[in-house]
Amino acid sequence: MEISKLKSEVDSFLKSINYSLYDLKIVKENKDKILRIYIDKPEGVTMDNIVEVTKLINPFIDDLDPFEGSYMLEVSSPGAERELRSEAAIKHAINRLVHVETFNQNLEGDLINFDGTVLTLLVKNKKIKINYIDVNLIRLAVDFRRKK
Repeated sequence: MEISKLKSEVDSFLKSINYSLYDLKIVKENKDKILRIYIDKPEGVTMDNIVEVTKLINPFIDDLDPFEGSYMLEVSSPGAERELRSEAAIKHAINRLVHVETFNQNLEGDLINFDGTVLTLLVKNKKIKINYIDVNLIRLAVDFRRKK
């Protein structure tokens, strides 16, 4: 099965159980083939969520039979410092601490606005505007400053 078809099938399945597909990778480690499925949801992913999705998706993947031979299934979250890969993900991160890398600088600050072309960060109480086209990487950053 082509990876794009597999991603589409897994994405549809996850949506039906109120999760989203962050990423899907097929990797080979030593002699083992591993299908890694990274799941997400707006309020974040817990270990209980990973256990639940693993139990639900395992028979679904088996029915798809995407590979010749055996493979291992891993379900995981994208992590606390996940890369923001789309404009929608960036907009969802407004009011959160982000790490941004451009060609000539690395910044960490609160994302206070994103209009599709310009990111506005608050870095040490100073507003900094960055053209989205200049961004090499933007990801969430773990925020140790705030008390929950």
